[in-house]
Amino acid sequence: MNQEKLILISAELGELLKEKSLSLTCVESCTGGWVGQSITSVPGSSEWFDSSFVTYSYTAKTQILGVSSNDLDTFGAVSEEIARQMVSGAINKSGADVGVAISGIAGPAGGTESKPVGTVCFAWKVTLHPLITSTEYFSGNRDEVRFSSVERALLGTIDILKQH
Repeated sequence: MNQEKLILISAELGELLKEKSLSLTCVESCTGGWVGQSITSVPGSSEWFDSSFVTYSYTAKTQILGVSSNDLDTFGAVSEEIARQMVSGAINKSGADVGVAISGIAGPAGGTESKPVGTVCFAWKVTLHPLITSTEYFSGNRDEVRFSSVERALLGTIDILKQH
């Protein structure tokens, strides 16, 4: 794991956002603010970074982001359905142009047969474009899963911005 690598990726993301005059928000669960920390390590990130939400509990997801409690009960927090609602809620609350959401099981406990430790769901939204979701499976200890999740969130955002 290399925090410097995440800062370099964040700087690349920032350049793309500046070029396109867009602002970014992120909403994190299992990564606990690591995306926001990586981004704000980039000097000048205030030019393109709007906000970061860490919504770890079901209550935070429903009260802050407007995630459906029925959907949380039906799908669980680690699902593309909930990641979709998380990113939409973050964009609605912040007014940012671009958003990324992460919800996963970093371990060492908490996994199930259908959602083992290392399962992480993502959602990306760029204003006026379709929302994109993905489920990834990462290996390693808690910090390695979290690092991989942050890296995927940042690189996924870059990929989407390059497509639009």
